[in-house]
Amino acid sequence: MAGGLFTPLLFRDALRVIRLFCRRLHCESQPDTKRFITENTEIVQGRSLTPEISLRLFTPKCRFWTERPELWPFPEPFWAIYWPGGQALARYLLNNPAVSKGKRVLDLGCGCGASAIAARLSGAEDVVANDIDPVAVIATQINCELNGLEPLSCVTENMICSEPDNWDLILLGDMFYDESLADCLHKWLHTCIKVHGTQVLIGDPGRAQFESHSIKKLLHKQARFELPDSVKEENYGLTSSTVWSYRPD
Repeated sequence: MAGGLFTPLLFRDALRVIRLFCRRLHCESQPDTKRFITENTEIVQGRSLTPEISLRLFTPKCRFWTERPELWPFPEPFWAIYWPGGQALARYLLNNPAVSKGKRVLDLGCGCGASAIAARLSGAEDVVANDIDPVAVIATQINCELNGLEPLSCVTENMICSEPDNWDLILLGDMFYDESLADCLHKWLHTCIKVHGTQVLIGDPGRAQFESHSIKKLLHKQARFELPDSVKEENYGLTSSTVWSYRPD
């Protein structure tokens, strides 16, 4: 059991192990990657804030929970975990469909794609899922199929600090985990709002980098959700997750 990707370590420590040891290989083709994802993840439903959404995620039943880390063939699998900030965002959208209904929505750093899926289920006109990890994009498409949706538009370029498009709504879940990234996000989101009047929603469970950043002064709380016990166990020290709107008035 010892020596695997996730056991006996908790998620934070496990991802550090992956970062140190994983081999960054290019997949031969998208079908190969889809097959790898389906063979090495489990369909999870009901152990999150959004039990109505099914996702392919890592669980203790999956091979790479205990497999040797050096055998993992891709970058860090952040897409294989349903992070608490993304859970809060998705729950908020499902509870308040008017927020995204009929709008052009960007899910920035989409990971497993749950927030993008929630936006589409809530009636968004156009949803783009963005992640610089191409495996995350494929996982998002798989998760769309699981939830009876047509594949979403997906983009793998780094959109942060690029010329902003005219989005009605930008979603960011669990993106404020690094101070330099938080600084770039702050500037880029400010430009999106000033140029296009974009609405920005941020989901975060209270990470230190987020709580101490200057952007926090410009946020307005929209909703707070108590995390399910299983999510608390996976993210020790975190008990709730909050959705904020960013309005640099």
